[in-house]
Amino acid sequence: MIETTTLVDQNCHGVLRTELGLGTFEAQLGRTAGPPAAGTTFFDTQTGFAVRRWCPPLLGLQPHTSPAAYLARRRELGVMEAGRRLLRGTGITTYLVDTGLPGDLTGPEEIAAAGAAEAREIVRLDLLAQQVADTSGTVDSLLANLAHAVHTAAGSAVAFVSVAALRHGPAPASDPPGPAEVRAAAGRWLARRRVGGRVTDPVLLRHLLWTAVATGRPLQLHAGGGGEGCGCRVDCCDGGPARIAGFAAATAGLGTDLVLLHGPPYHRHAARLAGAYPHVYADLGPALAHTGARAADVLAQVLELAPFGKLLYSSGARGLPELHVVGARVFSQSLARVLGGWVADGSWALADARRVAEMIASGNARRVYGLDDI
Repeated sequence: MIETTTLVDQNCHGVLRTELGLGTFEAQLGRTAGPPAAGTTFFDTQTGFAVRRWCPPLLGLQPHTSPAAYLARRRELGVMEAGRRLLRGTGITTYLVDTGLPGDLTGPEEIAAAGAAEAREIVRLDLLAQQVADTSGTVDSLLANLAHAVHTAAGSAVAFVSVAALRHGPAPASDPPGPAEVRAAAGRWLARRRVGGRVTDPVLLRHLLWTAVATGRPLQLHAGGGGEGCGCRVDCCDGGPARIAGFAAATAGLGTDLVLLHGPPYHRHAARLAGAYPHVYADLGPALAHTGARAADVLAQVLELAPFGKLLYSSGARGLPELHVVGARVFSQSLARVLGGWVADGSWALADARRVAEMIASGNARRVYGLDDI
């Protein structure tokens, strides 16, 4: 028997504090650019079927209960109690929470209390830059305040994350931009932006990445295929992790680990980069959760390419506690199925399978993020 006794969710988001009707619940479940086709439902997806498999028993219902019955039970319990039961059924002991998304989402302290777990914050670089720009009237103040904000955040956050690094302009350059480049880009941004406007200038995005690298904190990069919390449309992350190869080479040996997030359909590229560079790691989050019953096949592909010490579990969940449950359960079941098969045919020893399972489920994340030192 191969079980993951503890899970570190190394990239997730808070859950909604409000009660949800069927339409709102489905919108959170689908996380797509538009509604489902007329007469259909987002419950008829791999994620939807996984929710109906794993979540009803945590609320006192039979597996595979109907969506209507499930949501009725959810409303009966109330959003707080349903969320508590669901989060405590994940097996997650530590949540690393990206707090940079809009909406009425719980923060790290709230998700820790609800899930009877620990939680730490991941700071989103793109949002941090927006907040700094809103209170900086000149280029000099913007750059000084941004440097100070990143340094201050590094003192409390467990990691930084960038969503926009692959969304705008060319791939991140292999070296930091020069001071004159940065000043010119900051001036253009301040002159054109509105309050709360996103960072889109490739030079400023490079500057943000290299400012974070200088702190030594791990840096998570959304590396293709969207995912919970990416906020991307279908074409925004075209190119996947291969676009980061130059940046990965340039940051080798500097003391900052890079974690490539949300890889489908680029999970094999992410695994190859993790195998090529000692400081690059690959996330196993939505690549598994989105494939549901086929997740074991995806996991086996990644395990063919990356060293086992370079793979990290996450749910990538946002909004619905059900997505935290699905991420955890699909991952644990898939890992047990793949490694158990290798044990059964004599390829692996059971002790090795259990050791690798714990590495991927929690041990690698605890090492990368220094969780045992906190």
